Parts: sequence; C-alpha cells; structure tokens
Amino acid sequence: MNTQLKETSSQIKYWHPGMECCDEIWEAAYRRFETPEQEMKKFLKRFQKLGVDQWDPHQDVVELFCGQGTGLHVLEKMGFHSIEGVDLSPHLLEQYRGSAQLYVADCRDLKFEDHSRDVLIVQGGLHHLPALPTDLDQTLSEMHRVLRPGGHVVIVEPWRTPFLRFVHAVSEIKLFRKLWPKLDAFAIMTEQELTTYEQWLSRPEEILSLLHKYFQTEQQLVAYGKLMYVGRKI
Repeated sequence: MNTQLKETSSQIKYWHPGMECCDEIWEAAYRRFETPEQEMKKFLKRFQKLGVDQWDPHQDVVELFCGQGTGLHVLEKMGFHSIEGVDLSPHLLEQYRGSAQLYVADCRDLKFEDHSRDVLIVQGGLHHLPALPTDLDQTLSEMHRVLRPGGHVVIVEPWRTPFLRFVHAVSEIKLFRKLWPKLDAFAIMTEQELTTYEQWLSRPEEILSLLHKYFQTEQQLVAYGKLMYVGRKI
C-alpha cells in the first residue's frame, strides 16, 4: 500500500499527483443537468432496483468515478458505514460534504490492498476511459483485484438503445435545447466527451465480454439508454 500520499485535507488524498483532470465546461453542464437532490433521488431508485439497499451495511464500499459525491450521500442514507470515493477531479470532490474518505486518483491504478473491499460502484465513469478495450480491461482487473471473494460490482453506463438515439436526435435541435435547459446540459456534456462516449457506445460486445471475463453476472439490465450491471467476484 502506498503510504506517501499527498494530502490536501483530512478527507481528500492524492494518489496520482499531477494527473488531476478538470473540464470546466463539462462540469458546469453536469451541475446544470440535475440538482443534487434530483440526482440523489435517481441514484436511490437505481440502487433499490438493483437490490443494493438490501446488502449488509457493514461492508466496505467504494464508488469509483464518484464526481461530486452524490452517490456517496445516498449510500450513507441507506445505512452503509464504511464508504470511500475515487475521482480524478479535485474540483468535484471538493463539493462533497460527508463522512466518506475521498481519493483523487486514476481508477486504472487503484492503491487499495488486494481483497480489501466488498462493493465497488461505478455510475457513468467507464465511458470516460480514453482507450478501449485496454483501459477498460485494466480498470476491471484492478476492481477484481481489490474485491474480496464474493464481493460485488455495480456498474451503470450509457448504452445505445432506441430511447438514447431519440434523446440524441432531439438534442441536436437548437430550439429544443433552448426551451429545455436539462437537454442543453446533456448535449454539452456529450459534446465535451464525444470521443470516448462514441467509442463506448460503439463497442457493446467487447464491453460485455470483459465484464463477463472478470465477474459472475447477477443482473444485466438494459433500458432507457442505460446498462445496469451487477456482478460478483467468485
């Protein structure tokens, strides 16, 4: 375990100094897309649908690509006691106010010890990886290494469905974007991450193959432009 970590506070630690990322345009659109309260409601409904709220709250849980920490707040409200968050943007992490330990870090190179966590969660982060399938393979390998036997992964990512195609089509109409601020925010985020976003959406078979390589599938749902996946480490 790397003990030489740069600290900015008692709560945020830097695992990879100099690798921090920040896209001010994307982050501003992200904050306009939903209020924290709206996002919390969405995440709670999602976790309940996947059964996360029924899991042992004493498990060690980490949310990767956690952003401003909305998911961490939901996990706290659900009763989980040991919570950590990882993201490459210190600007987003600094907005979090809660009890979780935070790390500014690259999820392709986690510094957690082997077999040290019970649940790893990703909500909309893997599609930001710059190189597929290499970076995804590396990230999932790290997640597998960190999980204890029987531990779970929860992954929610965009997925090309008729609904998502419709949203993309509507978001290209300037009048609709002007009338609906949330649609405009979605369009801006998509534009800012277009290269990795399109790469992700165009390779579903490779993505699923890698998920099945590292984890035993317990749930795999596709609906409304999202892949929702729960897997277990054997």
